[in-house]
Amino acid sequence: MKNSVAWVLTEGMAGMVTQAVGLAEAVGLPFKEKTIRLRSPWRWVPPRLWPPGLMGLDPSSDPLAPPWPDLVISCGRKSIGPALAVKRASGGRSFCAHIQNPHVRLHAFDLIVVGTHDDLTGNNVIVAKGAIHRVTQNRLCEAAAEYRESLVGLPRPLTAVLVGGANRVYTMSPNDVAGFAGKLASFSDATGGTLLVTPSRRTGASNVATLKDGLRGHCVKIWDGTGENPYFGYLAHADQIVVTCDSVSMVSEACATGKPVYVFDLPGGSAKFKRFHQALRDEGITRPFTGEPQDWRYEPFNDTTRVAAEICRLLARAP
Repeated sequence: MKNSVAWVLTEGMAGMVTQAVGLAEAVGLPFKEKTIRLRSPWRWVPPRLWPPGLMGLDPSSDPLAPPWPDLVISCGRKSIGPALAVKRASGGRSFCAHIQNPHVRLHAFDLIVVGTHDDLTGNNVIVAKGAIHRVTQNRLCEAAAEYRESLVGLPRPLTAVLVGGANRVYTMSPNDVAGFAGKLASFSDATGGTLLVTPSRRTGASNVATLKDGLRGHCVKIWDGTGENPYFGYLAHADQIVVTCDSVSMVSEACATGKPVYVFDLPGGSAKFKRFHQALRDEGITRPFTGEPQDWRYEPFNDTTRVAAEICRLLARAP
């Protein structure tokens, strides 16, 4: 694979970028991130109706032009047509790996990576327990060193609290957050430790304000959204982790640490999310967050390394 290069194609949404970039980093090739923007009507139609070539790209999209990459890693519906167009334009030389169910012929891609909750199988399909992500032992060690000084002297245990927000299947209202904050306050009282809270962009200012109000008087650090997100630093230093249920990526990243992971349920959900969460609970990896401290152990899982090794193996076999 000497002198090989890769492209990462996504719509630019944080969850998709995290998965695709995480896999590219694990493969180890130099890579370029490409944000895909589609023109009308191609942004609305199914990927199987993608037009010839790259004519469906909007002018605001990052350009896709020769020299073609050796590897394309795509994630998200809008990246499917462009990824397959690159494969055709390269004469089939570009190896294409897609994360998530593409809802096109499976063998259009060289490799497809899905979670068990996607309920998809095939000769070129790798099934992962959760989402592909960027959490590695090296990154956690680096983050631990970077954030050690800022966390010195805080009461232990340290609990990382990863807060998502509303999406297509879950809702998060100030009332939901008030209930969450109440359980976190009880948890803090019971442990006597510190809550390290990092909201996401989806959390919303009103929900963050509700969280702050509900945790007033407790030992808590809440990231204010400025500067670098302390997400990896909190994961590295945490003794345990609480995460909202709305993100497969956040839950998977938490479970890669091997630390106890509590999942707080929000209203809503889907069959896919329910299968994902139930599988982790059945394996003893996560537990519902009730506000009561517990202690358990499990073998951390990280499918990213396994998928990256398979891509490297297949690339080495390519002519």
